[in-house]
Amino acid sequence: MEVVRFLGITVHALTTEQLTAWVVKAVEERRKVIVGNHNLHSVYLYYHHPRFRAFCDAASVIHVDGMSLVLLAKLLGVPLRAEHRTTYVDWIVPLMQTAAQKGYRVFHLGGRPGVGEKAAGVLRRSAPGLQIQTHHGYFDTKGPENEAVLYILADYQPHILMVGMGMPRQEAWILDNIQALPTHVILNSGACFDFVAGVVPMPPRWMGRLGLEWLYRLLSEPRRLWKRYLVEPFYLTGLVAAEFLSRRLAHRPEVKDQAR
Repeated sequence: MEVVRFLGITVHALTTEQLTAWVVKAVEERRKVIVGNHNLHSVYLYYHHPRFRAFCDAASVIHVDGMSLVLLAKLLGVPLRAEHRTTYVDWIVPLMQTAAQKGYRVFHLGGRPGVGEKAAGVLRRSAPGLQIQTHHGYFDTKGPENEAVLYILADYQPHILMVGMGMPRQEAWILDNIQALPTHVILNSGACFDFVAGVVPMPPRWMGRLGLEWLYRLLSEPRRLWKRYLVEPFYLTGLVAAEFLSRRLAHRPEVKDQAR
């Protein structure tokens, strides 16, 4: 895998097909791995939440989730392309189809009660034979309720675990429970199942390809997302400007001393 570093973060330049193949390889080799992802929001969290940074450091693969990050990479001369962007609303169906074909058990943890199972029903129709179980994300992550969730997971023994409790809560939960998780591949899947279930409007896919998905989400959920899309980017402008300048200086031709 090609490793790409910019803005102080590390991502892997993988297409969706390559990412799916990597997940299959990890399951077949019976490894326990974390698959993370980066977008502009997660870059902000990387610098403001130590536990989120620790999650990124623990991840075996971090794919690009967000066309805005690809566009910034191009601005900085970083070798990321549009095909290296994999967002869960595009990836979930082919990933579940692969899981169904391989006979993998999938577990989704997160969302409001009832949402996960509604989304699972949609995915079962798209991926016949899919083995999937869900549990909502509204539980105490530090007490007996958390132990009960871990017991359910131990009984089910999923090959793929998707944790969709929002950043950075889902990443902190994964780190806190990593040793007890009886699974091979762990994904931080955010609001993916909310979109699949239809409880949150699905952004038109053409907007995602143009880097405008954020605008659709902001207009759909302004009270929840205004800070993410209208405040956090101002912090990132400083990072982008500093890196742009440093890369320009690093590639500036040397001036030869012509003094006699």
